[in-house]
Amino acid sequence: MPKVMLKDVCHARSGDKGDTVNLGLLCYDPADYDWVKQHVTAEAVLKHFAPLAKGPARRFELPNLSAFNFLIEHALDGGVTKALMIDGHGKGYSACLLEMMIDCDVAPKGLASRGHPGQPTGEAA
Repeated sequence: MPKVMLKDVCHARSGDKGDTVNLGLLCYDPADYDWVKQHVTAEAVLKHFAPLAKGPARRFELPNLSAFNFLIEHALDGGVTKALMIDGHGKGYSACLLEMMIDCDVAPKGLASRGHPGQPTGEAA
């Protein structure tokens, strides 16, 4: 099955509030919004961050911006002032999210139209 790395389709930012990570995910091309909506669910994001984040995770859709906001609770070992984690602020979570590999039958529309070198292949990257 072909795979697409999320960083080939989206940009992301992240931060924290207490023990919760806040992830913003923005599609490079609005044509990819529905594809991302289908493949990047709250459950998939939480699974991607296991065992670091215990959850729950929630996804908020921002279709007019071709973007999503994810909140993942219990993701920072208690928060900045309590955690012994290297990234107690959650800033690196966005880079980790963009490394998510997605199995898909159909390539995102925007990725295919850009002729991006990260187009889906039958092999894992």
